Amino acid sequence: MAKTERIDFADLKSFLTIVRCRSFRLAAIELGQTPSAVSHAMRRLEARLGAKLLNRTSRAVSATAVGRELAARLEDGFNQIGAALETLEAPGAARLGEIRLNVFADAAHLLVAPALPEFVRRCPDVRLTVVVEDRPIDIVAEGYDAGIRYGHYVPEDMVAVPLTGPQRWVMAASPGYIERHGVPRRLNDLTKHTCLQLLLGDNSSYRWELNEAGAARRLRVPGLLTINDTTTTISACKAGLGIAYLLEARIADELARGELQVVLKKNAYPEDPFHLYHSSRRYNHPALRTLINIIREQQSLPPLAGEKQASRRR
Repeated sequence: MAKTERIDFADLKSFLTIVRCRSFRLAAIELGQTPSAVSHAMRRLEARLGAKLLNRTSRAVSATAVGRELAARLEDGFNQIGAALETLEAPGAARLGEIRLNVFADAAHLLVAPALPEFVRRCPDVRLTVVVEDRPIDIVAEGYDAGIRYGHYVPEDMVAVPLTGPQRWVMAASPGYIERHGVPRRLNDLTKHTCLQLLLGDNSSYRWELNEAGAARRLRVPGLLTINDTTTTISACKAGLGIAYLLEARIADELARGELQVVLKKNAYPEDPFHLYHSSRRYNHPALRTLINIIREQQSLPPLAGEKQASRRR
């Protein structure tokens, strides 16, 4: 009997996950196993193949030349299996497996959270992990199946699916702040106001992007409060601590209740739609497509009929 006939399919999946995550610990978390179980699976696989697949140190894990070749071939094989499952029109077909998403905070609040109840109803057996963070990452290298970002932040080699229509960034203040400090009439008036600074995921201070007569203008604004969390920024703005730069959809409720007001409306900045994106080399999991369609339905967009409707970034 050939060695490969005795190889466990789960061991091959463990190997691919380790290569993708570059870590036994992260692979174990993704697989829902202990690190020792994942390590044992790798020792078993290497023994049965009679080849070293991974280089291990106390700080890192990397594939050997043989391991890289095997991983590339296995990934193609798993993609074909996934594509076959994706086209399976059978009850429960969309419930298979697990999905790991990396989502930035505003998208998590506006898109993912509202979609979760319906997703759980339609895909009760899928293990869904949502990691919310605003730092730019390589979703494939860090072991995610997909991410959600604005269209222009999607890497060019990814397949991207729009989840919303165009968005808009606005400047907002509370009625109390406006009563005390007045309404800015021009962009240059912001130099006389207190503005809430926005801290990016890479720990840099964000210069507000604004529309000035149809052209984009990046403006550094004054202010002593710097916040990297939208919810906290909204709270500070409602408390009258300054003018905030916010996604208009994110403060729709506050605007409707009159707790915040948009200032300098003509200078609001147009933004790309939110996109869900994934590697072109990875299959589009049926449950992932279900999540996409739930979000699109809630955003009053037509459902995605198939992968051919996904748009590759140029």
